[in-house]
Amino acid sequence: MTPSEKNVISSPEEAVEANAAGEPGEPEPAAQTMPTPEARPSSRHGETLVQSLLSIMVIVLFVITFIVQAFQIPSGSMEKTLLIGDYLLVDKLHFGQGGFSSWFLPYRPIQRGDIIVFHYPVDPTQHFVKRVIGVPGDHILLREKTVFVNDVAQEENYAIRAPGDHDFYRDNFPSARDASGQVDWRWRSTLHNYLQDGELVVPQDGYFVMGDNRDRSLDSRYWGFVPRANVEGRPLVIYLSVREGQDETAGGGDDKLLGSGHLLTHVWQFARWKRMFHLVR
Repeated sequence: MTPSEKNVISSPEEAVEANAAGEPGEPEPAAQTMPTPEARPSSRHGETLVQSLLSIMVIVLFVITFIVQAFQIPSGSMEKTLLIGDYLLVDKLHFGQGGFSSWFLPYRPIQRGDIIVFHYPVDPTQHFVKRVIGVPGDHILLREKTVFVNDVAQEENYAIRAPGDHDFYRDNFPSARDASGQVDWRWRSTLHNYLQDGELVVPQDGYFVMGDNRDRSLDSRYWGFVPRANVEGRPLVIYLSVREGQDETAGGGDDKLLGSGHLLTHVWQFARWKRMFHLVR
């Protein structure tokens, strides 16, 4: 064979023979690493979904713990501001007591006229909602249902009173006469410590609160002051409202707030649409 013919390889068998004989053939291809199979699309989507759900749960828990909480109004003690069957979102930041984040969060002190949600001092497991009438240092007096704060009669266009309904203790507070038997015994035994010239003096770190429905509210007149530490927040907005008698969980007859975990039936039929997303003032 001529030199030019020796390098012509026409088949794999000839290449093997040529290599065996010491003749150069085509170089063998380098070994290649097999690519790792990619994860299945369904598996990736499942992981993404789980991560998204966990993120949502963390956000919801953070919001419920630190920002807002939902409650239901079960009694008429705050009418006409809040009605039986109203569902509230409570702002837990507004009355925060400062600290590390106070420079960017909307904290401010509690003021007269504010509506607050708080742990009931007699039973802290329950939540109540009332309006602040007196702040620390204020002198409180009721005469014939008229509220005086620091000797000034208050114009309370939000309050309602039942005409012809008279109770001396309730309408002329503070008073030693309690014909209703509804005054907490611990409050009755310590009430005299806060009296000055016949007026009630609100202590430091405490608040005197009353319901807007003055003749149907068990409030500070009956169980005393709300400690600052008991304040949970302020009602921000009514996100749902159901006509009285249509929500089986409402109408319990007392002032304690209910959690919003109760399911409503026929909500579209019985909802009070005009109260939806109504800001509480």
